[in-house]
Amino acid sequence: MNIIPPPGYLLVVEDSDEDFATVLEAARAAGLPHEIRRATSGEECLRLLDENEREHRAKPSLVLLDLNTPLGDGRDALRGIRQNERLRAFPLVVLSTSSNPRDVEYCYAAGANAYHTKPVSYPEHLRTLQAIFTYWLTGVMLPSSR
Repeated sequence: MNIIPPPGYLLVVEDSDEDFATVLEAARAAGLPHEIRRATSGEECLRLLDENEREHRAKPSLVLLDLNTPLGDGRDALRGIRQNERLRAFPLVVLSTSSNPRDVEYCYAAGANAYHTKPVSYPEHLRTLQAIFTYWLTGVMLPSSR
């Protein structure tokens, strides 16, 4: 049986190579057929999404957003995405080392669909990512990616 990849992709905003490697491992373990694209800053995330829009390519099925990135952090990206009429419909999940209630409140007020604190241990981090992927990419009905 051939598995046809979904039209959307997973956009991961993560500046840590180690944490991005954990994302890739969790996606593999969850059996995701999605293409995975990476941005290492909030600024790069917005640029990639803008290029994607201009070229009329599929939108992401999910954005996994680290808050604390260089060159325009995740807060800037979250605000830019949710203020853009064409981009605001897809799910955006924050995965951050910050457990500061002000960050949590800000992200939900700005339009994040979920906020998770990055676990310190690798096995817990892997489980958290798998749960996020399973829920958002296989467990819910998402808007069209076009």
